[in-house]
Amino acid sequence: MKSAKIIFWVSTTLIFLFEGVMPALTSQTEMAKEGIRHLGYPDYFGVMLTVFKVLGALALIIPQVPARVKEWAYAGFTFDFLSAFFSNWAVDGLKGATFFPLIVLAVLIVSYINYHKINDSKVKSLSL
Repeated sequence: MKSAKIIFWVSTTLIFLFEGVMPALTSQTEMAKEGIRHLGYPDYFGVMLTVFKVLGALALIIPQVPARVKEWAYAGFTFDFLSAFFSNWAVDGLKGATFFPLIVLAVLIVSYINYHKINDSKVKSLSL
């Protein structure tokens, strides 16, 4: 149980840093805006995506957020990472950087699995 908590917090903190803090600090840089344009998306899409990433990252990292909201955040990030992978693949082809969203998705999956290990054990102990 203790290892599940450690793995959960490490993986969730990584997601929080990559998907909450970094976009909040860098989304309005010219490099970030050009990245969105390069993929063929309008500028407002980057702003909208940043808002949702920050809110989702906060939902995952704050323990008091209801489980249903966390589930939606996990789902949203899954769609985001898969979409990023396919967008990069469609525009740039299969290169090393194309796979980065799938690596972050793997970290998200580790977080999700351990989130459920922790919560399922809480539910079992409450029902005893």
